[in-house]
Amino acid sequence: MDGTDQAMSSIWYLLALVLVGSALIGRRIALGSFVRMALLWVLIFGALLGLFTFAQKAGLMPAKFATEEGALLQPQNSAEAISQAVPPPAPPPIQSDGQVVRIPVAPDGHYWVEGMVNGMSARFLIDSGATITALSENTARATGLNIDMNAPPIPLNTANGKIDARRASISTMTVGPLRANDVEVVVSPALGDVNVIGMNMLSRLKSWSVENGEMVLTP
Repeated sequence: MDGTDQAMSSIWYLLALVLVGSALIGRRIALGSFVRMALLWVLIFGALLGLFTFAQKAGLMPAKFATEEGALLQPQNSAEAISQAVPPPAPPPIQSDGQVVRIPVAPDGHYWVEGMVNGMSARFLIDSGATITALSENTARATGLNIDMNAPPIPLNTANGKIDARRASISTMTVGPLRANDVEVVVSPALGDVNVIGMNMLSRLKSWSVENGEMVLTP
């Protein structure tokens, strides 16, 4: 158990004792009964905390609950997909129908797209399992991204363990006719050459879906 887990455990136990103690003192229960009931409630809270921790580490918790030190973590299957993904020499060309963008699935089973970051070309893997959009260190450097090096690093969960990333913001990001401003991203050399479009970008769209081997993005 790491320092964060220990702190969470201590908080749970303290809250349990405070709640139980307040309730029992208010009812003026004898000391012996008070101790027995307090121990029972502590055991109940401990069991609930254990189940919560197990579910989180086993990947059974929804992504929005899987957080650590303020950083949103990726579901394990998404992290594995990213760690194994290799950008293709040239992704399949996108098709635009007005403002709607259709992205064909690549031979590797992923959805790759050429986008623009602050006016510079960048290749992205679209991953609905990723909580936040991520850039490789090379892409961040090439696009002149302003990375906040004074802020503490953000721990992210990947298939290869925890990595440190830095927060940054993209002024302008485009995919075909789609355009977004002030997109929050994370940057880490541990991502290799893979850039990822995550849910913080996809959620800005009116809708996104997968139909007949194509990812359809509707602004």
